[in-house]
Amino acid sequence: MDTLTYWNGTWHEGNPAILGPRDHAFWLGSMVFDGGRAFEGCGPDLDLHAERVVRSARAIGLNPSQTPEEILKLMHESVRRFGPKAELYVRPMFWAGKGGAGPISVDPDSAQFLLCTYISPMRAGTPLTLGLCRSIRRPAPETAPTDAKASCLYPNSSRGVAEMLKRGFNNGVVLDPLGNVAETCSSNIFLARNGVVATPVPNGSFLAGITRLRTVKLLRSAGITVEERTITPAELDDADEIFTTGNAGKVQPVSRYESRDLQPGPIAARAHDLYIAFARTQRVI
Repeated sequence: MDTLTYWNGTWHEGNPAILGPRDHAFWLGSMVFDGGRAFEGCGPDLDLHAERVVRSARAIGLNPSQTPEEILKLMHESVRRFGPKAELYVRPMFWAGKGGAGPISVDPDSAQFLLCTYISPMRAGTPLTLGLCRSIRRPAPETAPTDAKASCLYPNSSRGVAEMLKRGFNNGVVLDPLGNVAETCSSNIFLARNGVVATPVPNGSFLAGITRLRTVKLLRSAGITVEERTITPAELDDADEIFTTGNAGKVQPVSRYESRDLQPGPIAARAHDLYIAFARTQRVI
């Protein structure tokens, strides 16, 4: 078994067919998701991921059909079904089944829910390379549902990743509408210089991630100064270290940014170790 999906009151193995061509989400993108991680029988911050997917559903106009507590219970059950050795991605989703009164609006009460948990090897601590995205920027809050982890935001990110892969990088730094650093195509970004860590202040153009916030708290508790502030692209050229946080890879050091080779540094290593130590306190099995 590599995938387990809870939908319509039943657990299904594999990739069940769920959406139809008349479903609002199928053709108009009214879908949100979240992603937690489980490994070594632990599920760090799964409760926060359950809470956020409910907020995301409300942000796109849906009335969620499950509570965070109900979702968390299903998350834990799915992890237990795979066992303690599995490295898992735990993904709850809501979407609109029907349109509303307007020509493309959603019917708030048509919200559908599923939880998909599947094998996904951990990349935590693995170095990655970044370039600067020139083909895309993060949208402003008035132009897209940036306060939700909405599926409709990700085609833009995919365009950025395609640009980066063509240039020989794993991922790319994306700027906000004003030209300041927002995040990467799929994760939040940190830099370190002279022992001080900085990460872009949430300004509505990107989702300030759960792993990002956890890393900020862990570093500060360890006595490391972390600034949330505006970061210009030029600062990446002078950083001693760059690292990212996100659900897929948790904490990952950057080994190259554009033409600069970077050695994974002590602060990124410390952030990784602190996060893994925290995660191991969040036992599910």
